[in-house]
Amino acid sequence: MRESWGLLRDLLRGRDNPLRRATDRREARVALGALLILLVGAPAAGWAGGSIAHDALQRSVRAQHQERHPVDAVVVGRAPGRERYVGDPEGGSERAAHIWVVASWQARDGSPRTGEVATASGPGAPGSPLRIWTDAAGLPVPPPMDGHAARAHAVLAGIGTFLLAAGCVEAGRRVIVGHMVRQRYARLDREWAAAGADWGRAGTGG
Repeated sequence: MRESWGLLRDLLRGRDNPLRRATDRREARVALGALLILLVGAPAAGWAGGSIAHDALQRSVRAQHQERHPVDAVVVGRAPGRERYVGDPEGGSERAAHIWVVASWQARDGSPRTGEVATASGPGAPGSPLRIWTDAAGLPVPPPMDGHAARAHAVLAGIGTFLLAAGCVEAGRRVIVGHMVRQRYARLDREWAAAGADWGRAGTGG
């Protein structure tokens, strides 16, 4: 990479230098093209990737808020055999360390439900109120993703897309320059082989 950028610098400083080889100019043009793509294409790819991820995540947020409903439950007791855990990665600030409890609540159709649910607050004494989220069938589900978490994931997706695009550009530059270098050495080998038979003889060369 440093060698190619050096060729690019030399090309910009003295394009008409008679000592510069044609292969040097071609490699410098490749480096210039890669630099332009890095400055323009990679940020554009990162912005596009982040925008696509943001739109998809916002649709997911809206869908989750339509499908999941907050319900007031009552703590029955601590869930046996359940340990504290770190919340679902798609959640927001409300998903810290969770504790499992047994709770009872009513489904949207009025039917009673009892089951194990996770709470970010302390388990509370039996009979304590508890806010949980349920689906259309009244079964407990994780809270829906919030907008802040969706935006954070979208930003990470954009950064990842930018880095991937930049890596692809650099890999492509290395492949092209490597092919050009191999062609240069192959041509030098052919020229050396052609001159080698007469090398050192009187009357050959200058």
